[in-house]
Amino acid sequence: MTSQHSTSGTVKQRVIFLILEGVELLDLAGPAQVFSIAVSLGAPYSLHFCANTSGVRSAQGLFLGQLDPLPSVSVHDVVMVAGVALERLNQPLLDADTRCWLMNAHTNGTRIASICTGAAVLGEAGLLDSRRCTTHWFVMQDLQQRYPMAHVVDGVLYVSDGGIVTSAGIASGIDMALSLIEQQHGPRLAAEVARYLVIYLRRNGTQPQRSVYLEYRNHLHPGVHRVQNWLAEHAMKSVSLTELAQIANMSVRSFSRAFKEVTGLTPVQYQQRLRLEVASTLLQNSDLSIEAIATRCGFDDSRHFRRLWQRYFGVSPSTTRKKQTKISVA
Repeated sequence: MTSQHSTSGTVKQRVIFLILEGVELLDLAGPAQVFSIAVSLGAPYSLHFCANTSGVRSAQGLFLGQLDPLPSVSVHDVVMVAGVALERLNQPLLDADTRCWLMNAHTNGTRIASICTGAAVLGEAGLLDSRRCTTHWFVMQDLQQRYPMAHVVDGVLYVSDGGIVTSAGIASGIDMALSLIEQQHGPRLAAEVARYLVIYLRRNGTQPQRSVYLEYRNHLHPGVHRVQNWLAEHAMKSVSLTELAQIANMSVRSFSRAFKEVTGLTPVQYQQRLRLEVASTLLQNSDLSIEAIATRCGFDDSRHFRRLWQRYFGVSPSTTRKKQTKISVA
């Protein structure tokens, strides 16, 4: 895979996987694969697999050896805590040194994330008190009873509260890892990683907005994906259907039909939504006039931009900006 997100000279962020006895392999491997693919695409991460012992036996019986010792951590790191086998929940999960290491990591501002039953590990370290969290549905009630000061949330894939991120059962650790990458490096990289994994990137469900960079990508058509990637990089550029078909290496007729079948939109509609996403950012983060934003986003006519915005969002761009201003002030 060639790097599309060059980060030459950028300090790599450490992703530190805390591996405990009885670790569930998919809880560990899923997020690790997500970050590994992100690295191959140019994201500045380095992966480290650590424990307070040199070797750990997984819940599936596979022995994991030559693990790194627990390192000193800082605000720049991310700690991932994989879940453990259910039978392990009936006994202490942490030795004193590892518990102290986790508590110090949080005190130092390190973001800590758990997968599945890894939430119980964070609870044992006292990191769930007065925080919203989630875990595998099978142990959700047990987690709430064990740590009554935690606010256990049902029906979500992952929850973030005060630098602590917890995810639900097993595969949701992949969703959580993708969301962390999206927060740090943008939705396009997250979408590319999800596509390489051949998965549809799911969202938390509690977030009010979805990104067009992530939507309409739950298909496997390589030509359409190439065009979507190109449009994401050139949203403001005028382009003909013939030029897009050439990017897809298809005839105009076949490309038009395929794009509509797999996305539900025409190429023009998809580009319009990309432009509206850029406009949404400019409305919130700049003092540009509506006319200037329309021009910067590739619209020849500000009236056309206003009509599209009204059609998609139900209010005018000016009204949207006023609402955003009130929210930011509040």
